[in-house]
Amino acid sequence: MDMELLTMENILENAKVYIPADVPGLMEAIYAQNLYLMTDGTGRFMLFAGDQRVEHAKGNTDFFGENISLDDKTPRHLFEIASNGKIGFFAAHYGSITQYAREYPDVVYLVKMNGKTNFVGIDQKDPVSRQIVEFDKVLSLKEKRPELKIPAVGYTIYLGSEYEAEMLTEAGNLVADAHDSGMLSVLWIYPRGKAIKGEEEKSIHTIAGAAGVAHSLGADVVKLPFVENIDIKLYDEVINAAGKTKVVFAGGSSTDPELFLKRLYKQIEIGASGNATGRNIHQLDYEKAVRMCDSISSLTLYNKELEDALSVYQGRKTLDQILRA
Repeated sequence: MDMELLTMENILENAKVYIPADVPGLMEAIYAQNLYLMTDGTGRFMLFAGDQRVEHAKGNTDFFGENISLDDKTPRHLFEIASNGKIGFFAAHYGSITQYAREYPDVVYLVKMNGKTNFVGIDQKDPVSRQIVEFDKVLSLKEKRPELKIPAVGYTIYLGSEYEAEMLTEAGNLVADAHDSGMLSVLWIYPRGKAIKGEEEKSIHTIAGAAGVAHSLGADVVKLPFVENIDIKLYDEVINAAGKTKVVFAGGSSTDPELFLKRLYKQIEIGASGNATGRNIHQLDYEKAVRMCDSISSLTLYNKELEDALSVYQGRKTLDQILRA
């Protein structure tokens, strides 16, 4: 469907999404079009995460080593996947996007606005992740390169850190700035720091509390931890705590692709609005990574059955064949 022919009303009807009250009237149509762009009009989010070269940096262990495809040794691998696999949008840091965006202008980008490495451990200092590029720089990039699709910005908060207040302030302002410009905001929120005692980090009440913080900051989407040993039905508390903020769960470290898809299917069943996946995609070789994107999107964007997703990943069917069936 031609984006220029879409009205705000039918975009919103298709995506079933509310426009926040702080989006200016003149920006409501832009917000609606950005939402359509990110979700393919489904109101569901397939976030391909490419921010780990900062976020998980302690050496190069996410991109080179045992059980990681050699395709993953260069950042280009992620852009190739984002360009050729079916995703909603690709989250990466500003500098990474500027280095490759001319070659991959078809990708829908989220600019990750802050970041921290893992070199400084929690036992040394509570985690803090501050903004590493100003929002005005993102707007400037959109103006200089109007062919680029940049509908959203993202930010990570570590709840329970002694630096929590600074991160909450930056994130709150970023959400408001994004809405002023008709853009969407995605918050990564992790309970982490010395104030989080023992198993608290993995408590469903703690994760639900993080969802409530995302709602209070006005985030459009929140990415939250997913803990395997919690009864999946208890995550209803998390979905409810988020209010109108859409919940996606972190994909976590690499696991068997079929187990990953089964877990994601359960998350969608209990009300998650999509996925946020990095290593379970980019650590695969290029062909498998593209199939993995397509299989994930069949679940998260298009609400297909688990067997459909598995058949796409295994190469028995294509995403197009599944959608036409």
